[in-house]
Amino acid sequence: MEVALNDVMRRLAREVRVPGFRPGKVPRKVIEARMGGVGAVRGEALRDALPDFYAKAVIETDVDPIDQPDIEITAGEESGPVTFEAIVEVRPEIDLIGYQGLVVELPSLEVTDEEVDEQIDRLRATSGEMADVERPIVEKDQVTIDIVGTRIMADAGEDADGSEAEGEDATDDDGADQDLRAEDFLYQVGSATVLPELDEHLLGKAVGDEATFVSDIAPGEQATFVVTVKGIKELVLPQADDAWAAEASEFETVEALRADLAGRLAERRLMGARLALQQKTIDALVELVNDEVPPQMVDMELRERIHDLNHRLEAQGMSVGQFLGATGRTEEDFLAELRVGAEQSVKADLALRALAEAEGLEISDEELDEELAAMGERLGLDAVAVRGQLEQAGRLSTVRSDRRKAKAMTWLTEHVELVDENGAPVDRAALQDNDEEDGE
Repeated sequence: MEVALNDVMRRLAREVRVPGFRPGKVPRKVIEARMGGVGAVRGEALRDALPDFYAKAVIETDVDPIDQPDIEITAGEESGPVTFEAIVEVRPEIDLIGYQGLVVELPSLEVTDEEVDEQIDRLRATSGEMADVERPIVEKDQVTIDIVGTRIMADAGEDADGSEAEGEDATDDDGADQDLRAEDFLYQVGSATVLPELDEHLLGKAVGDEATFVSDIAPGEQATFVVTVKGIKELVLPQADDAWAAEASEFETVEALRADLAGRLAERRLMGARLALQQKTIDALVELVNDEVPPQMVDMELRERIHDLNHRLEAQGMSVGQFLGATGRTEEDFLAELRVGAEQSVKADLALRALAEAEGLEISDEELDEELAAMGERLGLDAVAVRGQLEQAGRLSTVRSDRRKAKAMTWLTEHVELVDENGAPVDRAALQDNDEEDGE
């Protein structure tokens, strides 16, 4: 407490202005009198020092608080050693049952011939040509159409009170604003880019045919559309032979091109499976958490997510309002969505801690030193400096805890049962990097 008193006295000596004394040279007795006595100065020192006292007590007792403490000084408020009592809600420990038998479904790693054929067709389409056809329309055809839409007007024959209106036409005088018209309009059938009903009414039609249908054009507003087919073209693809492969790619044969495409698809599937393994494993673990999570933890996680989002949007020169407008969501819906994610994150935190406890997973001093060294490398500091800063901030235990949760996650991904969409076992070794295999 004496250290805290001396610190307060030094600060007050700089801040208090007393006639006849230079800043920093005001005697202690004068400061005490100016502040209202020795007790007032001691109270100031207690207010300054109490957060540090509490932080040290948290570290010494290995308590894991999740909220602000309610602190009451029980002795030493006026003189002598200071003792206090702090009541704070701590992170709960949950019962995790069933984690040993988790099954995670991953996308299949197998690349089929049909998938390679699709990639080949995409390449062929880049050098294909449109040709007129005389058959009925099928999906992906390019058609030329005339389309005329007329708004369906409300019944003008009655007034609002239900009585008939006399001498009034149901349409505007010129009627131009009621027509939606396009001539020689090019449209790819199946793209669903104009009207929801257009594709289904075009399929099977031939040149010269008409289609009539009603479609919504605005909330509470409809129009009748008449579509006339004037031309039908299809994309004619080049023959997938060696000559085409040599011209369209770096490979001399179709066989070599197919092998390359298959390899790329396999790499993509492998990457997707690895990402899915992490996410689906944690999702399966969270499903085991039936306990109610503390709202303080959810609120804290939600604030962090909002802060991170604001930071990312600012880096892109975008405001939250612009982001919501671009994504078509309201602020209330977006916050509700973020809260669901925050609650899932809190459950994952509690579940991984419980798993680490159940399996006796701990972080050794050597592992902690490795983590500090890695942090120091990223920050341009040595491990000793990083440790000192973390200890001063009271966050060294957080680093150890995060590393412990990461170890629990690794343990879990190594022990869950892996199956594909058909329920067939997935070879875990196939998910490893070649570098990992070489290292082993």
